[in-house]
Amino acid sequence: MIELLPFALFAFVASITPGPTNVLVLNHSVRFGFRGALPIVLGGCAGAALMVLTVGVGVGDAVAAHAMLQTLMKGLGIIWLSHLAWQIYWTPEPEHRNGQAAGPRLGFLASAGLQLINPKAWMMAVAVISVFTRPGTERWHDVAQLSLMFFCISLPCLAAWALLGRGAAAFLTPRARRIMFNRSLAAMLLLSALASLLP
Repeated sequence: MIELLPFALFAFVASITPGPTNVLVLNHSVRFGFRGALPIVLGGCAGAALMVLTVGVGVGDAVAAHAMLQTLMKGLGIIWLSHLAWQIYWTPEPEHRNGQAAGPRLGFLASAGLQLINPKAWMMAVAVISVFTRPGTERWHDVAQLSLMFFCISLPCLAAWALLGRGAAAFLTPRARRIMFNRSLAAMLLLSALASLLP
């Protein structure tokens, strides 16, 4: 357990700090409630765990070795996040809070896929596997354990963002406040997409 503590702390910090998935969870929980955000929570956690597992079995080495593949993944990630930011920015709000929220909902697969096309997340997973796994026969056990731990730690972290959004919804009753809130989240999402262009 002592050896796993540094990884647990890393997984917690990586999952709880603001990022594209956290912003999407927050937006969906404000608009559709806690239950409406659950597919993004589960998809984001599963995608991150799958990424650690995939890197651990050797696919991450191929991604790290091909600059063209990294560039393609970065481009797809920026396009996808920019599209989501555009949708959040321009989606209309109902006049009353008890009205049905409009706009598309992000599902489990889209949220998991967002993790898998993020090149920085791949590089993070490569670093994690290289630091926290042992060579030899223990490697496969370590990879499976780290993947499961990442899922279990990230799940309550993203769920906390969903609860935060549900609580914030009570303070966003006027339509103008909800519009401003959504547009602020859209700007944050776009900035997180553009931040991947930085070296």
